[in-house]
Amino acid sequence: MTSIKTSSTSAGMRGAPVRNRIVDAAERLLRDGRAEFSMRDLATEAGVSFATPFNHFGSKAAIMHALSARRIETATRRFAAAPPLPDAGDRVLLAVSTVVELMLEEPGVNRAVMGWLGTAGPSHGHVLAQSTALWTLALGAGEGLNAHRLEQALQILPGHLAFGFRGVLSFWTAGELPDDALAENARAVASSLLRGFF
Repeated sequence: MTSIKTSSTSAGMRGAPVRNRIVDAAERLLRDGRAEFSMRDLATEAGVSFATPFNHFGSKAAIMHALSARRIETATRRFAAAPPLPDAGDRVLLAVSTVVELMLEEPGVNRAVMGWLGTAGPSHGHVLAQSTALWTLALGAGEGLNAHRLEQALQILPGHLAFGFRGVLSFWTAGELPDDALAENARAVASSLLRGFF
């Protein structure tokens, strides 16, 4: 009994559950400039067996999707913690600024993560659903949008904002859009989409 408690306590002191340890390790490798890390490199960095990342995720693409999910969760928390704005358009632009700031905190890491999002893995990711949920939160009840088109706006805008923002991030990821142009272009796309509903 004592050895089980000791083992359990020891595992708890090592940190988060195994899945989080693997994602944390992937993030460290990216921060060290090792975007081309192998699953063996990842297992070593995480302190787990070679098979463990495969058993938990199935592929490197799935791990990168988990890193993307982590970024969307962080952006959502930051957005939710900001002072509330009464207008849906202003909230959407605040969400844009929040995500852009997050992307620019670690551009090398975030470009590496974004570069994997179009890569198929053994199972599909959930980036679109997570991104759509962020824009749904930002739109709220659609305050300030055209009352006659409000239902339509709340139905289609979250997905369109997800597609539009992802498009801008894709060009940024590919190096065609410099860091200092990311916010301006992301805001322009969001504003264009919103304009049809004011």
